[in-house]
Amino acid sequence: MDQEWNDNQPIYRQLRDRVVDMILEGVLAEGDALPSVRNVATEYQINPLTVLKAYQALQDEALVDKRRGRGMFVRDGAVSRLRESERQQFLEQEWPQILERIERLGLDPEKLLSAGNRERQS
Repeated sequence: MDQEWNDNQPIYRQLRDRVVDMILEGVLAEGDALPSVRNVATEYQINPLTVLKAYQALQDEALVDKRRGRGMFVRDGAVSRLRESERQQFLEQEWPQILERIERLGLDPEKLLSAGNRERQS
C-alpha cells in the first residue's frame, strides 16, 4: 500500500479504498486475513482508531468478516460485490464525462476500441 495520504478525503476512507484495491487486484483473496490494526497503524504512522474505522467501513459493506480473536477476513463474494459496485460507479459517474469528452473531441468510438485492443496486444 502507498504511504502517501492526500488532504481531499479522510485517511480512514483512503485506507478503506486501498484495501478495496488490494481485493480487486487479487493481493487479498477471499478468505485472506487483513493486516492487523496494530501493524497497519505502525507501518503508516496513523492512529489505530483510524485503521479500525476503515476496517469497520469494510465490515459495514459486507466485504470483510470479523472473527473474534483472529482478526478481519475478506468475505466470500467480496470480489463480485466490489466489481459490481465499481462498475455501477463507473457507469454513473465516470462514463458520462468520458463520453462527453469523446463527443467533444469528435472521436470515433470504434477507432478508440480498435486502438485500445491493439495497445493491449502489444
